[in-house]
Amino acid sequence: MKTIEDRADVYKLVTTFYAKVRADALLGPIFNHHLTDEQWPPHLDKLTDFWVTSLFGEACFKGNPSQAHQKVDNYLNHKMAQHHFTQWLELWFKTIDSLFVGEHANRAKEASKRMAMGQLANVCRTREQL
Repeated sequence: MKTIEDRADVYKLVTTFYAKVRADALLGPIFNHHLTDEQWPPHLDKLTDFWVTSLFGEACFKGNPSQAHQKVDNYLNHKMAQHHFTQWLELWFKTIDSLFVGEHANRAKEASKRMAMGQLANVCRTREQL
């Protein structure tokens, strides 16, 4: 197995992962509601930018993940919950483990845990203000 070394590796990770997300019984309907088939390629590029920035420190990501998660929570009638993030993390870890090893793979796992906890906390905070 190889290490995550560059943008091409990150793109492989992201595209493999989101193919699993789109087919997942819990997450697939949510993601597929928000993105059409035509919107997926640029979204995957943007997600690749996010992870390149996170893993390699290259400032190429522009976006607001919290705002995106708020839209999803609104769509779910404010019922986004820990089990959504747990499933996302489980698929993410399994995808990483099936493709990569090493420091950047571990960093991707740690960063995803922090991100999931932060996004869930943000959704819950915003919900309290409604």
